[in-house]
Amino acid sequence: FNLHSGLLLHQRSHVGPRPYVCSDCGKAFRENTTLRRHQRIHTGEKPYRCTYCEKSFRASSTLIIHQRIHTGEKPYKCSKCSK
Repeated sequence: FNLHSGLLLHQRSHVGPRPYVCSDCGKAFRENTTLRRHQRIHTGEKPYRCTYCEKSFRASSTLIIHQRIHTGEKPYKCSKCSK
């Protein structure tokens, strides 16, 4: 790790405290960013919008997967038959 803080953040992913607690349901998280993403469940916020159909999502990763419906992208192939 380039920074000591990066190492500490990584180590928290294995064990340790979950200092970021959701005020709505009490669920605890190791990282503040994970708590903020979780809180969208309670607020209904969906900041990631598909440019093809206007459907919205809570997480950017879900939007990326959804957009493959429109683009036809199939990034994973069978190593035996290339399907």
